[in-house]
Amino acid sequence: MKKKSIMLIGILVISSLLGACGSYKFEPTLNIEVEDFSLTNQNNKEVSLNDLKGKPWLAMFIFTNCTTVCPPMTFNMTEIQTALQDKDIKDYNIVAFSVDPEVDTPEALTNYLNSYSVADKSKWQLLTGYKQEYIEQFARKSFNSLVKKSPNSDQVVHMSRFYLVNADGQVVKDYDGTTDVPMETIVADMKALTK
Repeated sequence: MKKKSIMLIGILVISSLLGACGSYKFEPTLNIEVEDFSLTNQNNKEVSLNDLKGKPWLAMFIFTNCTTVCPPMTFNMTEIQTALQDKDIKDYNIVAFSVDPEVDTPEALTNYLNSYSVADKSKWQLLTGYKQEYIEQFARKSFNSLVKKSPNSDQVVHMSRFYLVNADGQVVKDYDGTTDVPMETIVADMKALTK
């Protein structure tokens, strides 16, 4: 009798573990439509919202002269990419909108990306080629995110969030991009959206 009870408990434990593995349910927390755009990437090529549709993407707002949150955000995004690669997740993009477009030329963005250890640069779109006013309103309308050029310095105030955009071009979730990055959740969410 004792042997049967132990065996039954073992079967229940294994069943619950196996059930938990396949039961992750993606829960969107945002629903913001990204407005249409056609911008220039680090390779001096045009990239539009339409080009990104069909795959989920992670977005962030950065600039190359940033002295605070951008370096850790970019490093964290490279770590996320490595984790995605480890889980064999391939159908995604990483999009970084420059919040200092006058300084961030395609060449500056290329040099910036080259200063990081990036698993697959073909997944990255670092975007520029617009006016400061454009990125400030675009961030607000499309990501509910603050971007504001500081009048007294070369720094730009912006949010340090990562945004998950689904294959239809809607922002469905956001995460801390600097100190408390929920890496496992981001990878699980990306996996759920790439199925």
